[in-house]
Amino acid sequence: MNKVDELFGCNVFGDSVMKERLSPEVYNALKSVIKEGKTIDSSIADDVANAMKDWAIEKGATHFTHWFQPLTGITAEKHDSFISPTEDGHIMMEFSGKELIKGEPDASSFPSGGLRATFEARGYTAWDPSSYAFVKDQTLCIPTAFCSYSGDALDQKTPLLRSMEAINKQALRIIKLFGYEDVKRVNVTVGPEQEYFLVDKEVYEKRPDLIFCGRTLIGSMPPKGQEMDDHYFGVLKPRVAAFMRELDCELWKLGVLAKTEHNEAAPSQHELAPIFTTINIAADHNQLTMEMMKKIALRHGLVCLLHEKPFDGVNGSGKHNNWSLSTDTGINFLKPGKNPDQNPLFLLSLVAVIKAVYEHQELLRISVATAGNDHRLGANEAPPAILSIFLGEELEGILDDIAKGVQHDNAKRIKMNMGADIIPAIRKDNTDRNRTSPFAFTGNKFEFRMLGSASSISDTNVMLNTMVADVFGEFADRLEKADDFQNEIYLIIKEVMENCSKIIFNGDGYSEEWKKEAEKRGLLNLESTVDALPLLKSEKNIALFEKHKVLSRTEINSRVDIILENYFKILHIEALTLIEMMNREVVPAITAYTDLLCTAVLNKNSIGGISTSVERELIARLSAANKEIFNLTNSLKMAVSSAECTLDNLERAREYHDNVLKIMADIRKYADSAESVVPSDYWPYPSYSELLFSNN
Repeated sequence: MNKVDELFGCNVFGDSVMKERLSPEVYNALKSVIKEGKTIDSSIADDVANAMKDWAIEKGATHFTHWFQPLTGITAEKHDSFISPTEDGHIMMEFSGKELIKGEPDASSFPSGGLRATFEARGYTAWDPSSYAFVKDQTLCIPTAFCSYSGDALDQKTPLLRSMEAINKQALRIIKLFGYEDVKRVNVTVGPEQEYFLVDKEVYEKRPDLIFCGRTLIGSMPPKGQEMDDHYFGVLKPRVAAFMRELDCELWKLGVLAKTEHNEAAPSQHELAPIFTTINIAADHNQLTMEMMKKIALRHGLVCLLHEKPFDGVNGSGKHNNWSLSTDTGINFLKPGKNPDQNPLFLLSLVAVIKAVYEHQELLRISVATAGNDHRLGANEAPPAILSIFLGEELEGILDDIAKGVQHDNAKRIKMNMGADIIPAIRKDNTDRNRTSPFAFTGNKFEFRMLGSASSISDTNVMLNTMVADVFGEFADRLEKADDFQNEIYLIIKEVMENCSKIIFNGDGYSEEWKKEAEKRGLLNLESTVDALPLLKSEKNIALFEKHKVLSRTEINSRVDIILENYFKILHIEALTLIEMMNREVVPAITAYTDLLCTAVLNKNSIGGISTSVERELIARLSAANKEIFNLTNSLKMAVSSAECTLDNLERAREYHDNVLKIMADIRKYADSAESVVPSDYWPYPSYSELLFSNN
């Protein structure tokens, strides 16, 4: 099967398969559920389950699983075979509607933030018909939500589905006010760009920090990094190209719309971008993408690193979340059109997002708060931790003119002539691209760039959907009562620009001047997870999520505890790994090389007349570094012990952030200094040169 159109979706129980294998009545009922978000009628479940089972068995499947996304950051599966015993001692292959709709994994063994005690084990997985089932590794995978016995969400999917309902409800109110009575549903669409590193497997296996932590805890920079910009969009290395070809094929089989792939800025860094699709499916597909990247890399003698900052000194990896809003009839709320100033739906939607981001800056920062992403945000390849919106001069000018009550000069968009007749003139977009902006309007969508490469996209989109839904609801309340609909729209735009325009910034987000300016504007600068996360529990945010039935107070509190616990567990593992690396390998290696230098000094002195100044200088430098490493490693042990004695999750996280991380950074400084002068045959670990330049 070589043709892409035949390959695409061949392992997915998608629309064409359902139409072929289900009766027209069952097919139409299921399609109505998927399109309009209705509750599925259990009476059709047996027919769907039987058709799924027959199709999956034909694909080689022997088992089925409820495929779900607990709060571990990865997916989970519990496999059951299709076999059922018969009275004559044989088996038959069965799969019931009851098994399709509901499963029961152990809820107490997954992160629950105190919602489930060890002895309270029952939890449920529930079928999500809006995301197609698929066959993977000879198993029928059924996308499901996951909740506790009491009905509390224990996963990424459930709040996402709730937030989709919230924004659909409020956006429908808006779109119908514009006269589009035929619209039945408004969907959030997302295209998540996935960045990642590929390193040689043999080299990777010699780095315990990469194995246990996903990032290097020490490592001296090589002579060449990314400063020549020659890797970005460069020609793909043969092994990487082969990996990408296989990755595309495997993702296409699963219905993932893998579209664009290229080298990223750092050596050994790459990116894959899919075509936009409905957010629920996009989130599922992104989880599959990360899983397939890891699996397929191994087949090519590579390891895929999804950590946000696996290498100090070069770019980290993000996941740009391209967010937009469209009706089931094809209307994009965020499409400016040729004359944006004359497009009231677009302008109203634009200021709704501006108001939402301004009023809920902390929610977007919280949605990307992880131990790994803290290393990346604010560095020279990622947006700062300060939220701001980039619109570009034209759109900001339109909104400013509306706020001032003046007519906008709607000059024709400029065409660029490249200076050679054979090259056609290019029409410029109404916005440039600002790579330093955390939240940028980029044509007919907003691109949120703070999300880390290893994270699920669900949390970010739960936040975005809910806060924009809230503003849409506020706007709809006003517009439904307005005597002059058009005039009320422009009054809303004027008020938003007067009250919320502080969030708009088109300049350099990396500059120190912007940090000072942002502080003057009253914008939040939440530099770390421990700074940001407690704000999720504010009464304002709890009220927002409860109002739109996305998260309850109990669920919010549990999520804060889960994220904090994950944060300090990661730092705990990193600290223990660094302690072991120093004590078992680095300190002995420096000692061994220093001993060699001491022997050389003795030998030269015995001969006489030969200078030993170089050796003595190296001995002094290495001995001093080794002593610092040894003492700091002991200090790190004590800091970890102290942090572990702290019972409150937030206080423990703060101790790890304030004390443990600082000592780890100091150890790294001395270890990297020593690595730069110790010969490679004495240094115990592969260097950055080997890690970043060995995947040819």
